Amino acid sequence: MKRMYKPLVLITGLLIGLTACRSNVDIAGPNQKLADSVDLKRFLGKWYVHGFTPTFLDKNAVNATETYKLGEDGKINTTYAFRKHEPGGKQKTYKPVGWVHDKRTSAEWRMRFFGLFTAPYYILYVDENYETTVVGHPKKELAWIMSRSPQADSDTYNRLLDELKNRDYKLERFRRMQQE
Repeated sequence: MKRMYKPLVLITGLLIGLTACRSNVDIAGPNQKLADSVDLKRFLGKWYVHGFTPTFLDKNAVNATETYKLGEDGKINTTYAFRKHEPGGKQKTYKPVGWVHDKRTSAEWRMRFFGLFTAPYYILYVDENYETTVVGHPKKELAWIMSRSPQADSDTYNRLLDELKNRDYKLERFRRMQQE
């Protein structure tokens, strides 16, 4: 009985947490300014995570990357990979599937996690060269700062962090990602 208890608690917690990520965005539309336009082909590829709001899945993540590839079915096959605790730590990989929700701007996506739930994914900012980006969520509690390079200097990081501050994101839990 004890062997079943721990997975059951974990799965229940996962479902409760993931359900909390849902919102009424599909009805009302974005509650914040998104990037004016995203060229999906230029956005695809590998991004290094430099800042993020940890969740129970990645709270001890280092060296995280997010890679987007367009599938033949038009869906965005995503790979979120990181090491636990330290650069030589255990490799963890998650593969949510995304799609463009707002085809007019391509800045509003949906992501399906574990085949169980769908969450909004907002591209808030992407620079003109597609070298840096800021991604957010309707509740302004989850966010990611990413670049094409494994290193981000302090000026770049702080400029991207200001994108979140200017949108009134809740950044108490937000932290800089270790990249080595």
